[in-house]
Amino acid sequence: MNDVTPKDDNLSIGEYLIQRLQDYGIADLFGIPGDYVLSFYTMLEESPINTVGCTREDCAGFAADAYARVNGMGALCVTYCVGGLSVCNSIAGAYAEKSPVVLISGSPGLRERIHNPLLHHMVRNFRTQYDVFEKLCVAGTDLSDPMTAFHEIDRVLAACQRFKRPVYIELPRDMVHVRPETRPPYEQHVPHSDTRALAEAVEEAAQRIENARQPVFLLGVEVHRFGLQDAVLQLAESTGIPMAATMLGKGVVAETHPQYMGLYEGALGREEVTKYVEASDCVVMLGTFMTDINLGLYTAELNMADCIYATSEQLRIRHHHYLDVRVEDFLRELVSRGLKPRSPLPPAPTDWNKDPFTLQADAPITISRLIDRLDEQLDDETIVIADIGDALFASTELTTRGRTEFISPAYYTSMGFSVPAALGAQVAKPNARVVAIVGDGAFQMTGMELSNLVRRQMPVIVIVLDNGGYGTERLLHPGEYEFNNIHGWQYDQLPVVLGGGTGYRVETEGDFDQAISSAWADKSGVSILHIHLQADDSSHALKKLAAKMSKTVSPSNLE
Repeated sequence: MNDVTPKDDNLSIGEYLIQRLQDYGIADLFGIPGDYVLSFYTMLEESPINTVGCTREDCAGFAADAYARVNGMGALCVTYCVGGLSVCNSIAGAYAEKSPVVLISGSPGLRERIHNPLLHHMVRNFRTQYDVFEKLCVAGTDLSDPMTAFHEIDRVLAACQRFKRPVYIELPRDMVHVRPETRPPYEQHVPHSDTRALAEAVEEAAQRIENARQPVFLLGVEVHRFGLQDAVLQLAESTGIPMAATMLGKGVVAETHPQYMGLYEGALGREEVTKYVEASDCVVMLGTFMTDINLGLYTAELNMADCIYATSEQLRIRHHHYLDVRVEDFLRELVSRGLKPRSPLPPAPTDWNKDPFTLQADAPITISRLIDRLDEQLDDETIVIADIGDALFASTELTTRGRTEFISPAYYTSMGFSVPAALGAQVAKPNARVVAIVGDGAFQMTGMELSNLVRRQMPVIVIVLDNGGYGTERLLHPGEYEFNNIHGWQYDQLPVVLGGGTGYRVETEGDFDQAISSAWADKSGVSILHIHLQADDSSHALKKLAAKMSKTVSPSNLE
């Protein structure tokens, strides 16, 4: 954990906020300036924090989200209402998926608000934006009182770190340079588990795990958010119990680990993994969200009476609820118990190595074959960012290695995440190889953030899956509907327009093999691979998903 103790008393409110961001390990900040926040932006420019300008506010939000997932906490700064309200979707996604992002917004000065004038950007009243983000963030504050400003900054940033969710800080422009005459003593609240509840929970869980016939660990995204990977691996390796992960938790442990079975996705996943997990008499769910996507659109057949459900929000063992028990403490105590299953465990489907990829150079490229070839290219330093649609569902077949990151808004499922997220991930980890996989529909929403990748000569590889429209919706609602088609772009020509990078046109497997090899070797700037796919091409995972979801979204089933 970073040292989060303030280091200087003689600071203005703006300076104190900048220092506290750095105390939490935030070295870079994303956003777009505007007149209500220009004074603070000037202060940022003169500080050690690197300010990264983006093309749109929602892109800045996606970039800060990805930065937070890689770095531990992220931040963005925008102007009042026209900037702040533009970032609502990004912040909502960060809240839904537990990504600790600090949103800072400038606002009209307090002296400007006298007699309630109609100032530009204002909506309804001066409180409107604050009220909106109160619904989208775990904590928020308006720094309008010098006497409480420092304490409020401390409180909100601590909540961001503790709950791994976004927070909101509104900074009136005439408060940026105010130096409070006095400041309350710094108080850092460190949450602790109830020791008796923790002991009882660990005892019950240990007995359940050791006496189980076929225990299994089901890992979720919080294993990553709270830095619990090493503890999970220690527990799994000491007990010999096999592991599976949810889609949102993909990549929390190396998928090459000998005890790893694969993704559990109910009826949508690999049959052998589904059968093993659902036959378990003790499913230990660590940091797992019970979302529809994680549960294979509710095709999962898990008996909660056979589950230990441990997240940052609740701990439930069978029908027993334990209050005030932190998931970190629960996992640490389980590790220290030295658990040993009393019966030999049934063999788990962990031997799932893929056949070596054999290139068919002249064959038309398909999404499944593209993923198979890309899988061979990944290494321990790769960060894969998958957008929504088949960019995500096909990518679940990729094999993460070592500490390889896999980032996707797999629960909130907001299109347009991947390209700005690639910017955030590359800023957070400059030496990583970042690969963004995005459908043409999602790319046309936010793909011009490519401009900042070009500007900063970042060697991000952007793979655009061009099937002429919204392929997932075509499967969900079959038929020749014009609303599922989009205008085609020459994506491989964008480097010419943007003044940097390299474009590749890909129609065959041989084209992709050459393009990905060249792009991987090129560290001079961004590479964009324009993948020409048939309109009806889709991965096996998406076909299974669509078969389930189409029963829900079809108009004939809604009448």
